[in-house]
Amino acid sequence: MTKNLLLLLSAAACVAPFQALAQESPWLLRGRAVHIDPVNHASPIGGAGNADRIEVSSKTIPEVDISYFITPHIAAELVLTYPQKHSVRLDGQRIGSFRHLPPTLSLQYHFQPGAAFNPYVGLGLNYTRISKVRLLEGLCELENDSWGASVGAGVDYRLNERWSLNVDVKKLQIRSDVFVGGAKISKLKVDPVLFGVGVGYRF
Repeated sequence: MTKNLLLLLSAAACVAPFQALAQESPWLLRGRAVHIDPVNHASPIGGAGNADRIEVSSKTIPEVDISYFITPHIAAELVLTYPQKHSVRLDGQRIGSFRHLPPTLSLQYHFQPGAAFNPYVGLGLNYTRISKVRLLEGLCELENDSWGASVGAGVDYRLNERWSLNVDVKKLQIRSDVFVGGAKISKLKVDPVLFGVGVGYRF
């Protein structure tokens, strides 16, 4: 009888984490502070010129993301923020600014759902809306839309059944053609790396 009781308790201990996980809400909300570090590369049309001297400023922004767990291992994550303003420099001199809004949708794989330490990787799609371009007193323009891939990785550290800490890094593909007087003169590759630190709430 004692042996049977021990087997029953062992089975219950194994099943309990999966029951708790099954009862968890599939929704996870995170808030992060994210540092945007652009790669800053521009390709001049025809292969000549000094386009690499164009620099887009780095900055730190607030960010919110909403994740929905399709299964304990697989989640869809939507990253949201408000339009961000970046300064643009040429040879170290400021030549203007533009704003961009970069919502990103990713599909993630979480390696240890329910564990305190849960790393993940993700692959997704980024759409960036570029607006309020003010470069060279209006002489220079950028495309309004950019579509590109997104790759990332991170980890959630669980504090309790609701709260967690999060560290996340993503690489986004953000590119735009550059026009002067209606003529395409360059292709700007912002392609930033995003380093994020924040908190998550499972509800």
